[in-house]
Amino acid sequence: MATAITPFLMFEGSAQAAMEFYVSLFPRSGVVRIEHYGPGEPGPAGSIKRAEFLLAGQPVMCIDSPVKHNFTFTPATSLFVECESEAELDSAFNRLSAGGSVLMPPANYGFSTRFTWVNDRFGVSWQLNYA
Repeated sequence: MATAITPFLMFEGSAQAAMEFYVSLFPRSGVVRIEHYGPGEPGPAGSIKRAEFLLAGQPVMCIDSPVKHNFTFTPATSLFVECESEAELDSAFNRLSAGGSVLMPPANYGFSTRFTWVNDRFGVSWQLNYA
């Protein structure tokens, strides 16, 4: 029986920067544990072997893959954030969309008072909602 299900983000060299950026966005967020690759290990020394962090209390894991892949993140899988206010949504939108792309600009789409969907500069997809 599974004991936990945790979102897992795989980067190729930007895991540390992405994780530090993400934990700066929301309250109750922070780095829990970081393990770096050392000399002679499969990944470049200093890159993220495995890291665990919290986003608004939600555990998330990330790595820097030492193996290059022919795929990356896709909007088909995203992190969905229930925001406490329009101001929180707007702040997160402005920071996440900087250097990324806007899939749906902030608006009332009928299913939500205010909603937006963005890909951040690291390629991770975020849906921000304020009901």
